[in-house]
Amino acid sequence: MTKLLNFLLFIPLISLAQEKSEHKSVYPNYVGDIEFNATIDNKDFELCNSKHIFQYFNNSGGLEYEGEKLAIEKEFTEKYKSEIVINETGLIRINFVVNCKGKTDRFRLISMDENYEEKFFAPTITDQLMRITKNLNGWKGKKYKGKDIDYYQYLIFKIENGQLKEILP
Repeated sequence: MTKLLNFLLFIPLISLAQEKSEHKSVYPNYVGDIEFNATIDNKDFELCNSKHIFQYFNNSGGLEYEGEKLAIEKEFTEKYKSEIVINETGLIRINFVVNCKGKTDRFRLISMDENYEEKFFAPTITDQLMRITKNLNGWKGKKYKGKDIDYYQYLIFKIENGQLKEILP
């Protein structure tokens, strides 16, 4: 009985002596999170809540842009200089963060061919799309439960032989 009592008294001492360590994950909180990259992102870009950026699918309000999708399409129609470039066909997606004030940063580009395989498009195409996207200034801030939020947004460009055919969503 005394052995059992000594054992039960000894267990709390062992647990108190354990070293606490904080584990920092090397993975993002959510698939698709865009981490700050000091070499390509604006260091002055401020988030309302750096711990949680809402995903594009968290809000069913649709595209939050002044003038909606028509205004975005108009910008690209006026500024994108299409050239016929054979075999430059597929989808280009640009993801970015819109902060609570409607400002944007953390732009990332991925592209694929018509079979959804990774593809690298000519810089004459991707650089134009990125530049025009970065200069879109009609993004609106969003609220969730009365609080201003930051959110991810994306644009997908359907390209056929270098020609911009469609913008999604």
